[in-house]
Amino acid sequence: MSSQEQPRQVERDSADDARAQPTVIGARNLDVHYGETQALRDVTLEIPEQRVTALIGPSGCGKSTFLRSINRMNDRIESARVEGELYFLGKNVYDDDVDPVALRRKIGMVFQQPNPFPKSVYDNVAYGPRIQGTDEDLDAIVERSLRRAALWEEVEDQLDSSGLALSGGQQQRLCIARAIAADPEVILMDEPASALDPVATAKIEELMADLAEEYTVVIVTHNMQQAARISDRTAVFLTGGELVEVGPTDRIFENPDHQRVEDYIAGKFG
Repeated sequence: MSSQEQPRQVERDSADDARAQPTVIGARNLDVHYGETQALRDVTLEIPEQRVTALIGPSGCGKSTFLRSINRMNDRIESARVEGELYFLGKNVYDDDVDPVALRRKIGMVFQQPNPFPKSVYDNVAYGPRIQGTDEDLDAIVERSLRRAALWEEVEDQLDSSGLALSGGQQQRLCIARAIAADPEVILMDEPASALDPVATAKIEELMADLAEEYTVVIVTHNMQQAARISDRTAVFLTGGELVEVGPTDRIFENPDHQRVEDYIAGKFG
């Protein structure tokens, strides 16, 4: 297959046809190894534009590995080896001519633990555009990004204060604003609310739905109730790095095709 070709379209559920969107990320026969350990096994998956796609499954099933493969964060792990194809907007991200740094500007990432820089709120958000040498007004970028992250009204009088002085939930939304400021196409979220209290978690969940109006959002979560609440599509990974089933979230949770998925959702293992 040419690196300019999209992976083939998989058959979609009829219930999903009405909201079908162009594929932004497509994996085909993707394997990932850490040394002798295989973390992902023959994963083929399409992620549609401007939808929230949740990746669920028990610990160690490969869902975070898949997320980190999308923007080549696994490049930083010396023992990691990737085989197969993974496309972003029709281009294989593992082609030799792809710059991982440039790729990460288009595919931002928010981690489990909030990780603001030891800088002011303003400088956290302005960091990406500043190093990219943007010609746009930084004040406008900072305000727009903080508004999109539902944080502006809480921090507009604290822009010169340290981002580390914010609450945990505010820090996570600051990290989302920082990702947005780089003008990405995709936002990856790895357990973004697992370290937050219920009130902060609710704000992050509400924000995800808003973000999907402009961005493609992919979230890893151990919280199946959260996946059911926030996502349009759900991909279920099970032991051994196998993608067992993917489809509209309501169908996955109410009427999955595979018994193993039904057992996992019912809490029989995992």
